[in-house]
Amino acid sequence: MDRMVGFIGLGIMGKPMAKNLVKGGCSLLVNDLNGDAVKELTDMGAQAATLKEIGEKCPVIFTILPNGAIVQSVLFGADGVAEGIKEGSVVVDMSSVTPTESKACAEKLASLGVDFLDAPVSGGEPKAIDGTLAFMVGGKQEAFDKMAPYFDIMGASALLVGGTGSGSVTKLANQVIVNLNIAAVSEALVLATKAGADPELVYKAIRGGLAGSTVLDAKAPLMIDRNFVPGGKISINLKDIKNVMSTAHDIDVPLPMSSQLLEIMQALKVDGHLEDDHGGIVQYFEKLAGVEVKRKEQ
Repeated sequence: MDRMVGFIGLGIMGKPMAKNLVKGGCSLLVNDLNGDAVKELTDMGAQAATLKEIGEKCPVIFTILPNGAIVQSVLFGADGVAEGIKEGSVVVDMSSVTPTESKACAEKLASLGVDFLDAPVSGGEPKAIDGTLAFMVGGKQEAFDKMAPYFDIMGASALLVGGTGSGSVTKLANQVIVNLNIAAVSEALVLATKAGADPELVYKAIRGGLAGSTVLDAKAPLMIDRNFVPGGKISINLKDIKNVMSTAHDIDVPLPMSSQLLEIMQALKVDGHLEDDHGGIVQYFEKLAGVEVKRKEQ
């Protein structure tokens, strides 16, 4: 592995991922607008740096940022990474963006002699913390092989899906499945609650059957506990579903269920739930039914 590694974006996902890289022996230069998050990393031995300094000093650079526009600004804006980056470096963008945005980054960096991987992740904050994320990667095999040791530190699996943009396409598919699953769990538990059943016992009864899933196990207990502290914010997932619909429309793929999900998230935004965990999707169905999903008092 290269000695100096840049890491840009210390949010809910990025901060624990960066911490794992430090624990894994990487010398990290970090950058984020949140000074407290930067301090947490520097207290562990990382160094704070400007974007241009990261480009100058780090042959390996990771970004995980809220959207594609911010990725473009960080990489190619004034005093951005590209102003200092060296030929032969690798940039790995782990943000959830559109395939078009990933390809645009790859083309600009290629003109500078820099490889690019789009490598979004799945697993949420818990798996970011314990280093068991799943990476879906698009780009060149050689660059993927070079980054494999870093993926091993931050995740439990990493798969090169195809060329540039393939990782972002895979993440869009992932977000369709995850968020529609959350909506289905929400609808089912609201039905059970309104019918008089204890949603906690309903969850326990069905989790071992065909309805059981990672999403069910991750989100049903949080819904029942009324715990909507964000591990994956509705705001981020709303952005992802917007990207899903935009990409689908560009290639003439009708997505009727995802379009409904988009409107559900828009309604939650209007009701002030944008910063809740996406398990908070249940609140949309609760409002429709006039009921709250929670365990029955014994």
